[in-house]
Amino acid sequence: MGRVLVLGNAGVDLTLQMPRLPEKGETLLGDDAGSAPGGKGLNQAVTAARTGVQVIFHAAVGHDAQGVQIAAALASEGISELELHRVPYSSDFSLLMVLPDGENSIVSAGSCAAALTVEMAESFAANTNAGDVVVLQGNLTQASTRAALGTATARGATTLFNPAPLWWEVRPILPLCDIVVTNRGEAREITGFSDPTDAAAALCQLGASVAIITLGAGGCLTFDREGTIRHYPAVRIGAIDTTGCGDTFCGVVAAELAMGLGQETAINLAQSAAALTAQRRGAFTALPSRDELATLTARIELARSGDGAAGED
Repeated sequence: MGRVLVLGNAGVDLTLQMPRLPEKGETLLGDDAGSAPGGKGLNQAVTAARTGVQVIFHAAVGHDAQGVQIAAALASEGISELELHRVPYSSDFSLLMVLPDGENSIVSAGSCAAALTVEMAESFAANTNAGDVVVLQGNLTQASTRAALGTATARGATTLFNPAPLWWEVRPILPLCDIVVTNRGEAREITGFSDPTDAAAALCQLGASVAIITLGAGGCLTFDREGTIRHYPAVRIGAIDTTGCGDTFCGVVAAELAMGLGQETAINLAQSAAALTAQRRGAFTALPSRDELATLTARIELARSGDGAAGED
């Protein structure tokens, strides 16, 4: 069994339930304000660890109370190797504005994640082996992201890149990606194609081996270098808050691939796990528990064996 190695961000999520997004110059009141540990890297590492796979997670936090809060939250998650680099900035945070239909808009501060250097990234990835899955997001600088993915690729690991947030040119990184996971909007911004299938094909033409585009209630689709297209329908639910669904999806896909399961099983399990997240408020607080992930895994295995219905929830 391989390991999941996540290099990314760790911060604090501030959440507001909003009737709509504010107009330019407008002040709106939100409800149900909340605060919890967060960040794409942190959420993906925690989700992967809750599947039972061995997880290594490195991130950067500030010398402040928020950094202490983040470390305390992660201490009980069973992460095999946790390293939080202390850097001279306030710990990163995100403001999550959640709309009545469950969709969200997010604004993030990322000075700590951007402070992870090329040397740190190379040192992190130098510990990878064949069979490991290395996961990065778009929070680091392009140079550090390239260094980590390049080193991991040279060592034979599988690389999974979730490029959000998009704040630098992603295309040069794609040849280092075995798997790239984006949502519909991110794929359009990277490739210029509005149609998800066309965008997925373009991501592979730009160098990714496999492109996965998540489509919310529409499930997801995959495209590979051989031109094979596959659509995975979503689990039917009543979504309350879609915050963190993409992180749950990426964490589970990485974990299942590290365990040696195939892409189809990994994606089906990841979509079921993301559906659980969408039915709860928040991101970190909505991530599936160990017991829930174990139940989903058992259900998928039962379906694969032919003793259960593949479409059951």
